[in-house]
Amino acid sequence: MKTLQLLSLLFVTLTAPLMAEANDTPQQCQNVRIGVVDWTDLHIVNGVAKTLLEALGYNVQLQAEDGADQVFEKMQRKDIDVFLGYWSPTMTPMIERYYADRSIRTVTENLNEARWTLAVPSYVYDQGLRDFADIARFRDKLEGRIYGLEKGSSGNEAILQMIAKNAFGLKDFTLVETTERLMMAQVKGRVRKGEWIVFMGWQPHPMNQHYDLRYLSGGDDYFGPDYGAAKVHTSVRQGLAETCPNLGKFFTNLTFRAAMEEEMMDQVTNGFVPLERAVRGWIHANPQQLNAWLEGVKTLRGEAIDTQQLAANMELKMGR
Repeated sequence: MKTLQLLSLLFVTLTAPLMAEANDTPQQCQNVRIGVVDWTDLHIVNGVAKTLLEALGYNVQLQAEDGADQVFEKMQRKDIDVFLGYWSPTMTPMIERYYADRSIRTVTENLNEARWTLAVPSYVYDQGLRDFADIARFRDKLEGRIYGLEKGSSGNEAILQMIAKNAFGLKDFTLVETTERLMMAQVKGRVRKGEWIVFMGWQPHPMNQHYDLRYLSGGDDYFGPDYGAAKVHTSVRQGLAETCPNLGKFFTNLTFRAAMEEEMMDQVTNGFVPLERAVRGWIHANPQQLNAWLEGVKTLRGEAIDTQQLAANMELKMGR
């Protein structure tokens, strides 16, 4: 009898860690804080994460910050759990120290079709502004301005470095730091009038479908080779994936394609569809994607997920 009890105790002791790895502990893992910067592509991927996690029983808080640098600082302090918008190589200098102290780590590359560099309308490109070295030559037409994003963004920092070093003869240029929405309003207005503008462009974004744009060559030292080719990564705070392995698995699985993101972005920015409805509608129309996103993932309570039923539940109805 004592032998049986000892064997039972030994079994429980040995398997307890394995059982703990299979499911997240509700008290420790139920609340998920996702870092937000006001970028359309990031709103989309955050919206997908929030919609799915809430369907699995988690509570999700989208925590808005002025820039990625502030998100990383709060992740170091464990005030934010995850960020789906680390763009490399441009943000690498910004995040390196957090990797060094191991307060942040990457769990997956969530997009490998990204691009991030200066862009111009095609009519500007056709008139000779095709390379970073051409910008200064057209200072008057550009009114000495380069349009960037929010203060502290990695793209802005690269432009400020160029101006400070007089790279490409840009010492007399001014960086206009603003939000994505206001920058795109400038693009829209100037394109409508046929006026000149140089600005931060990137993919994925509906700008690539709605405007005839060209990316500038020559910016390799500041935005990377191949016209600013970039990869987007999902980063988590120290201890999240270990304490909450189900969340770790979910965020590792959650990868995207540029066309997928742009389809949802277009609905939001140009179709004026609320973000949640755009996300739910896309998931309902593409149920097969849930098989990849939720492979090996369970609900917060450790239950298996019926992906077909989950996709069906995303059907849009009146008032929802």
